[in-house]
Amino acid sequence: MDFDLTADEKRFRDEVRAFLAEQLPSLEERKKIGPAFFPEWWRKIREKRWVGFDWPKECGGGGGTIMEQYVLKQEMLAARAPGLGRDYTGLGWVGPAIIQFGNDEQKARYLPDILDSKSAWCTGYSEPGVGSDLAALACRAVLDGNEYVVNGQKTWTSMAHTGTGLYCMVRTDPDVPKHDGISCLLIDLSSPGIEVRPIESFAGDHFAHLYNDVFFRDVRVPAANRVGEEGEGWEIICSALERERSGIAEVNRHHEALERLFKLAAQSRIAGRPALESAVLRRRLAAFDARIEAARLNGLRSLTRQVRDENTQSDSSINKLHNCNLLVEMAETGMELLGGASPYLGDTEASLYKGRWQIGALGWPTTVIGGGTPNVQKNIIAERMLGLPKD
Repeated sequence: MDFDLTADEKRFRDEVRAFLAEQLPSLEERKKIGPAFFPEWWRKIREKRWVGFDWPKECGGGGGTIMEQYVLKQEMLAARAPGLGRDYTGLGWVGPAIIQFGNDEQKARYLPDILDSKSAWCTGYSEPGVGSDLAALACRAVLDGNEYVVNGQKTWTSMAHTGTGLYCMVRTDPDVPKHDGISCLLIDLSSPGIEVRPIESFAGDHFAHLYNDVFFRDVRVPAANRVGEEGEGWEIICSALERERSGIAEVNRHHEALERLFKLAAQSRIAGRPALESAVLRRRLAAFDARIEAARLNGLRSLTRQVRDENTQSDSSINKLHNCNLLVEMAETGMELLGGASPYLGDTEASLYKGRWQIGALGWPTTVIGGGTPNVQKNIIAERMLGLPKD
């Protein structure tokens, strides 16, 4: 596919660059402004309709084409601009699910708050004892008049302690095949009967509180909060996970991580000699660079399929599997170079980045498990791309 931009796409790119040059403060200025920077920034990009840029215009979004979305993301990342809106989960999964499967009342109720950065949605997927078999979830929702009564537990729920709502998959029919008995509920996290407990990471104080257990004890949820029909939850899950694994923005994170790794290597010594004199280390760094380029090219292949309106599910699983392995291996290399250095002593890479490499290595569950475990990704690739049998 020819990736030269059209005249209209070039004009849009120039518009984005001009806006960022005029409106985006430097990193130093943002630090001086403090937390007040973000609401004002979100307001500005909301006025441009860049928050929810891939949403239809009739739903409050920007109606951007696939290539325009690509251009916008690339320019924002290159400028180190903050994310496009506060509600990452709402913009990425909840809003699109409501647009695709929800009704007009749900669109009017929930979409504006997501676009205006007033909500903070979380995903309620994982459960204890279920592992990678998401379709085996057991959190039960029983219809009682015009309400569902929810009992059960979700685990590894990111940011539930600060969230406003839970995009939750529940079992509404235990007597049908497991994939057919799942429904999607939008649950207010302030509802009576919900308890949120933090899950401590083995990265300790170096890793911010992210995950939680969420317990439901006779939580009553209006039936009007069900997205789609009863039993349609699995289709909604697949649509959401497809979005979570797609795109090529990860490549920018890889490049930044590799730059930091080169800097650390230049400051480090192995057996009393400069680390970069090690042929083994140089080969490893070169391999990382090659793998980042492979990720970029595979991302462009996925983008090509999206532009052609072709199925991209297997491509996105390749992206996810490749990206998570790469980030973890680079973090572990950073840890090797640091050796026994304290994260807060001396003018070292660990000090400069406040334990970034330790966090990356010890916080691997976030990178590896989020969006589907490696085994799930390998099964998708084997079955849907290579045509291998399930048994």
